Amino acid sequence: MRSRRVDYTESTRQALVDSALDLFTKRGYAATSLDAIVKRARVTKGALYHHFSGKQALFEAAFDAIETAAIARLAVAMEGDGSAWDRAMAGINAYVSVCLDPSYQRIVIHEAPVVMGWERWREAEEHFSYGLVRGTVESLVEAGEIEPLPVEVTARILFGALSAGAETIASSAEPKKTAADVTKTITTVMTGMRRSTMPA
Repeated sequence: MRSRRVDYTESTRQALVDSALDLFTKRGYAATSLDAIVKRARVTKGALYHHFSGKQALFEAAFDAIETAAIARLAVAMEGDGSAWDRAMAGINAYVSVCLDPSYQRIVIHEAPVVMGWERWREAEEHFSYGLVRGTVESLVEAGEIEPLPVEVTARILFGALSAGAETIASSAEPKKTAADVTKTITTVMTGMRRSTMPA
């Protein structure tokens, strides 16, 4: 049985992360104070420092929460009995949909490289996303859906294209139109790698 203290501790931490996520999305990191975060979360600043060393640590927790939710969405979209190709296309569409989320755009794309530093941000992005891209490429090669290209190189190139697509969408004055263009472009690139005939 879980104790009340454990439940309270976890709910307090979650309230802080939710508050930070909302305020960082609306105001940005620099314009969001710890006072505003604890006020919205309805906890004390002492409670905040019990869980986090400061604003950057709280930002990174919000970043992790967004990325974890995004990967969960992609995993659900890519489940099922369809072909490896169909699952890959579903994954691309789901990823572009994630890129339209205001929190993903503001926190993961715009703010994180500055707050966390570019190198740490790229490491975090790889931690959350690269494995899924590599696994998808492996599945496509094993199923004979695409040419037997080197998996690591192919995955790195596609991961870079998807990352660039996310940045393009997040910086666009017309994100929905840009999202459609990104989907079309990446799908076209993938189709160019597809084998003209499936192996018997």
